[in-house]
Amino acid sequence: MLFMMNLRPSKTLTESQVSSGLKLVIADGMTAEAMVVFTSGTFLTAMAIHLGASNFQLGLFAALPTFTTIFQLLSVWLVRRFNNRRMITVLFNLLARLPVLAIGVMPFLFTGGTSIEVLFLMLFFQHIFGDIAGASWNSWIKDLVPGQQLGAFFSRRSRIAQTLNVTLSLATAFCIDYIKLHYPTAEITAYHIMFLIGGSLGLLSVGFLLRTPEPRANKIDDKLLALFAMPLKNVNFKNLLIFNSFWAFALNLATPFFAVYMLKTIGLPLSYVIAFGILGQLSGILSFKLWGQYTDRFSNKTIIGICAPLYIGCIMLFAFTAMPGEKLLTITLLIVIHVISGLSTAGINLALNNIGLKLASKNEAIAYISVKNMFVAFFSTIAPLIGGLMADFFATHQFSWNIQFKSNHGVSDVTLLSLQGWNYFFIIGGLLAMLSLKFLGRIKEHGEVGKERAVIHMRQRFRNKLRRNFGRQVTDGIYLPAVIVRRRMKKIY
Repeated sequence: MLFMMNLRPSKTLTESQVSSGLKLVIADGMTAEAMVVFTSGTFLTAMAIHLGASNFQLGLFAALPTFTTIFQLLSVWLVRRFNNRRMITVLFNLLARLPVLAIGVMPFLFTGGTSIEVLFLMLFFQHIFGDIAGASWNSWIKDLVPGQQLGAFFSRRSRIAQTLNVTLSLATAFCIDYIKLHYPTAEITAYHIMFLIGGSLGLLSVGFLLRTPEPRANKIDDKLLALFAMPLKNVNFKNLLIFNSFWAFALNLATPFFAVYMLKTIGLPLSYVIAFGILGQLSGILSFKLWGQYTDRFSNKTIIGICAPLYIGCIMLFAFTAMPGEKLLTITLLIVIHVISGLSTAGINLALNNIGLKLASKNEAIAYISVKNMFVAFFSTIAPLIGGLMADFFATHQFSWNIQFKSNHGVSDVTLLSLQGWNYFFIIGGLLAMLSLKFLGRIKEHGEVGKERAVIHMRQRFRNKLRRNFGRQVTDGIYLPAVIVRRRMKKIY
């Protein structure tokens, strides 16, 4: 009974309770992020490939985190029924950790270990319970974090979590490559141990959530169907749904297969793939604080308008990384792609999360956020499934664009573009993402500032930093040629 009383929401929270709660939310983020590192992403892809997963099965694993989002409906019903978001979050996060631990102990209980089918089933239940917990967590944290600190707090939390992600990922990747080289038969056991460690850290995150205070929310008395219809009647929020869904489909057609592409098509070691991912994360970590300041100062929509074209360019550049030529050129191009994509992804993810919370009605926030998550999840789910199904078709069809030079010494061919397999998805995904930006302009956000003004401010800030660090002459040497060219181009056109 005392345990249940401790989980009851508080009518009001003191400033010290809020401050303590925000620290616990960061601690939860760190332990949960560590669990994610060990049990998903590139490591899960490598484990599935080791178990002999087909392209379609790889697509299923990529779609799984979003496929189960429909179960957020149950979360809304539970919050409506009990009006205790902390209890729901803690209980279902606890249930979500149990399948992860089960995967970890399987090789120690059964001689056959695990299979693709068993791995998928366990992760399916993990994501179901995790999605139920996640919907109530979003509503809870929206009320806990002061509105004026939303961008700064989540950028700080993301920066800390990503720093931990980088450290763990790199260390684990070297360990896995060492095991593959010296003890190849123990590779699958290593993956299971990672799940065991990840599940244990996940239980620790539940402990932090248990101690985090919850402000009491207004009880939702509307009928469930009417509650979910409400966000669809909000024209501005509906425009956000259209853009975010289209954007998610375009990205998930290509991005879930980046690791597969680098491992199987380019043939890079796992440590290289993880290192590239870490490079992108470092780029994101260094920019989180900056994007947090700019989302609060300009608007989330403005930041998306700046970052999205950069990320689209990175997706399409992936199509050129497997072209014939020097491996050094491929590595260099992958470095550039991951640095820019990390920088832009940090801004996009932060802004999309913030704008969803910002446009959600305070009293029905859980319904707004859940509807947004389910719409985005549906399109995020079907995209990698389509990619997985069509991968084998594209693997047997190739498109090449060559330039032929003839001279007295003979004929030489230069390949400008070569598309085969996953490369098709990178081009198609980039073009669809470009098309989705047309829907971004329909969203109206309070305090919105034009993209041009924000870019001018960023450019001026960068120029001032250069002047402070390198002097006026060096800075003018960098900027004046660009200014002259831009002015000449305006005169011409």
